[in-house]
Amino acid sequence: MTQKTLILLKPDAVERGLCGEILHRFERAGLKIMGMKMVWIDKVFAAKHYDAHVKKDFYKSLEEYITSGPVLAIVLEGVSAVTIVRKMGGDTEPKKSLPGTIRGDFAVHSYDYADNKGISIKNLIHASGTAKEAEAEIKMWFSDEELHSYEAVHEKHTR
Repeated sequence: MTQKTLILLKPDAVERGLCGEILHRFERAGLKIMGMKMVWIDKVFAAKHYDAHVKKDFYKSLEEYITSGPVLAIVLEGVSAVTIVRKMGGDTEPKKSLPGTIRGDFAVHSYDYADNKGISIKNLIHASGTAKEAEAEIKMWFSDEELHSYEAVHEKHTR
């Protein structure tokens, strides 16, 4: 089933110059970019995006992290896009991520390390957790006019 999903390349991915490498991985896996923009979000938008976490103890540090620099917001489309992106991203705790995943290859934080430092875990990427979540997040981050439809060469192989 072809679906769309949202990914955010968080400030640490942008600042470390990993955006191209991360996008390259998704494109090589057969996902296509439907929309992309760089945004420096404020605290109001952070609270809207992370609504499920606002009342949790770690939210303040998450808010500081996600608003600390620009974020690259991207809509990807492909077969089982939500599942594929989550798998490629790796565990949200980089220390647990397998080699070959984005977090496993480029991040080293653990929850213990972040908690001891009083900071948010630096894990490079946000990926929608479900198709329903992806739909809501895409609407939050992108207008219809910012999303583009086209046929990519690799789509011939998924028909």
